[in-house]
Amino acid sequence: MIVGAGIVGCALSEELTARGWTDVTVLEQGPLFATGGSSSHAPGLVFQTNSSKTMTEFASYTVRKYSSLTLDGQWCFRQVGGLEVATTPERLAELSRRHGLATSWGVAGDLLDPGQCAELHPLLDRDAILGGFHVPTDGLAKAVRAGEAQARLAIGRGARFLAHHTVTGIESAHGRVRAVVTDRGSFPADVVVSCAGFWGPRIGGMAGLTVPLVPLAHQYVRTTPVPALAGHTTEELEAVKPILRHQDRDLYYREHVDRIGIGSYAHRPMPVDLDAVPAPGGPVMPSMLPFTAEDFEQSWADSRALLPALAGSRIEEGFNGIFSFTTDGFPLLGESPELRGFWVAEAVWVTHSAGVARAMAQWLVEGTPRTDLHECDLNRFEPVQLAPAYVQRRGCQNFVEVYDVIHPLQPMEEPRPLRVSPFHARQRELGGYFLEASGWERPHWYEANAELPELAGIPGRGAWASRYWSPIAGAEALATRRRVAMYDMTALKRLEVTGPGSLDFLQYLTTNQLDKPVGSVTYTLLLDESGGVRSDLTVARLGRGGGFGERWQIGANGNLDLDWLTRHLPGDGSVQVRDITAGTCCIGLWGPLARDLVQPLADADFSHRGFGYFKAKQAHLGHVPVTAMRLSYVGELGWELYTTADHGQKLWDTLWAAGQPLGIVAAGRSAFNSLRLEKGYRSWGTDLTAEHNPYEAGLGFAVRMDKGDFLGREALLGLSEETVTRRLVCLLLDDPQAVVMGREPVFVDGAPAGYVTSAAYGYSIGASIAYAWLPRSAAEPGCRVEVEYFGERLSATVTAEPLFDPKMSRIRR
Repeated sequence: MIVGAGIVGCALSEELTARGWTDVTVLEQGPLFATGGSSSHAPGLVFQTNSSKTMTEFASYTVRKYSSLTLDGQWCFRQVGGLEVATTPERLAELSRRHGLATSWGVAGDLLDPGQCAELHPLLDRDAILGGFHVPTDGLAKAVRAGEAQARLAIGRGARFLAHHTVTGIESAHGRVRAVVTDRGSFPADVVVSCAGFWGPRIGGMAGLTVPLVPLAHQYVRTTPVPALAGHTTEELEAVKPILRHQDRDLYYREHVDRIGIGSYAHRPMPVDLDAVPAPGGPVMPSMLPFTAEDFEQSWADSRALLPALAGSRIEEGFNGIFSFTTDGFPLLGESPELRGFWVAEAVWVTHSAGVARAMAQWLVEGTPRTDLHECDLNRFEPVQLAPAYVQRRGCQNFVEVYDVIHPLQPMEEPRPLRVSPFHARQRELGGYFLEASGWERPHWYEANAELPELAGIPGRGAWASRYWSPIAGAEALATRRRVAMYDMTALKRLEVTGPGSLDFLQYLTTNQLDKPVGSVTYTLLLDESGGVRSDLTVARLGRGGGFGERWQIGANGNLDLDWLTRHLPGDGSVQVRDITAGTCCIGLWGPLARDLVQPLADADFSHRGFGYFKAKQAHLGHVPVTAMRLSYVGELGWELYTTADHGQKLWDTLWAAGQPLGIVAAGRSAFNSLRLEKGYRSWGTDLTAEHNPYEAGLGFAVRMDKGDFLGREALLGLSEETVTRRLVCLLLDDPQAVVMGREPVFVDGAPAGYVTSAAYGYSIGASIAYAWLPRSAAEPGCRVEVEYFGERLSATVTAEPLFDPKMSRIRR
């Protein structure tokens, strides 16, 4: 049962029926196929390039699919091309970066000078622009037409579409969906997918689910006829010139035969109260609110400045169209955590509609999507990120920033702070510079370290890489290598698993051998059915025996790991999973002097013989009870020290005081990232995702095929590091001053062949590091490649890893 016959619901019905799921019903509260949702008024501009590989893949599939569709001989997609223009040096540099992103994700495009831009789109004032970025395969989608074309294909395979059926409830039993209730009766279903667009929160609420999107109004106008367009195209074709973006003024443009359509994000955010939106089927299109002319005045002036041919025209019609924004700009895809069988595909724009539908159909029919969806997964949010006030504020801010030049590290400024560790007050005293992740305030460096002797000789970097960075981070990294440093690791997700069935449960879900003595810590992977890496974990066995004597602590990557474990819990109650992050905290204490600091404080043996690597034990440090785990994500001797939140500040103060004679520093995430890349430690979600298997990612050591059955094992049969066709490899850039940021294209023999994942300057080795995915033929140490960074080709060499302390002597002493 699909709720909503907009373009997403129609696309999903086609993708499902094409895979053999023909018992599909699509319920629509309005008429078919101009339903009254966002698809009904969407101007249909499809620009494929996105900083997200997944979103670009969604858009590229949408282009391919809709290009092949017609409806009664009429086109559904016109590949007129897309042109983004720059009127400021900052935007011109951003277009160069976007060209790199497109190249990384396999979308062909070109950077153009002003004259070339004006050739493509003669209405442009060439003197007003500095250049542009052109993607020939971008274009225009007719949303209603493409929706109906896909619906007809689905109907031909057995699907049915029912108009004027308003959903009034979702029935369930024993934690599973059972039926959709409408004003015209009840429809039994064991799978329900809400594709209701900006009405999604209402449908989700009927299933007890928070759907965190905010409906916002967005202005769109059409001009009177533009003389310069007369005779250039026909009513049937509508447009021949590229779709156009003027992002410096938050504007976009498309032709409507001899008129120009203009969309604006330049106005104030206009959140919409759904209770005030009229029902579909009446004389007024619900998604098209009255035009507020005063909000468009500046946009009209900016449009006439960019397109002088508009000088003799005026605005003929306009409206404020409703569509959906989320707190992070990504769609909401996946199954409810509480009600099995109830799925959502919401906050999906026309641009990504077919790609989302394909991924959802793969997920439903095959059990696993073939595209990495962790950025889009409905269950990615922490509870605090589901608060209505948070959703409203962040959704509105995403509207404001939709065309802004956003740095990869740039956080939103409000609402903050939301979550702080028990160390926050001390970190502020030290001048911590905070960025945000999952609502947590995370220090990236400390101004108190501006006088460290290690600061001398830290190299500078380019303008883009210098944002949200300080040379102090380099001093903190070197101080970690030379003495000892404290890192706040509180923001990392911690889960507690208990119960008599917990060993069997974790053994089945993970790849490594966990049947070890109490006090053992194991690095392991979560795989999906296809063998893709869903996450990597550290699993500590802290208790053993029946009942709650069996206890494990898991270091996870985020809420998706909690959701995955919870979904796979046995139905007999023999295993419990609990998120303990908020009630606990963690300090990473690392450096060659870490043992000198901690042993005098401890009531337990912290010697190498008494406390081996990847071991855990309970102890007291001074007055503070801790769970100490001898792990190191930075490649130095040390421990992760966990305690409850109420003891957190005391733990910090105890370590800080004891460390003063040793030259202790507090260090931030920027230093941490540099140190972990020097050791070749992967970051899930950045360096690898579920699209990669363990052997490609260099994580085959965490797979024990001989331990018995585990989820994803069958998909790994026959695979090895020798059989893979691509690898995650370490690059060293020739120029030590060149620091890239990630997602840049990598060229082999002059042709794009891969892309950068993580990058940082390695202060300990004096070189610039980048990790990248490359074909196996180019993945051997010594292979020469080039990384394109803002249009410049930077020479680099594939290098054996790890770069620092390959014999692990510093960690194991």
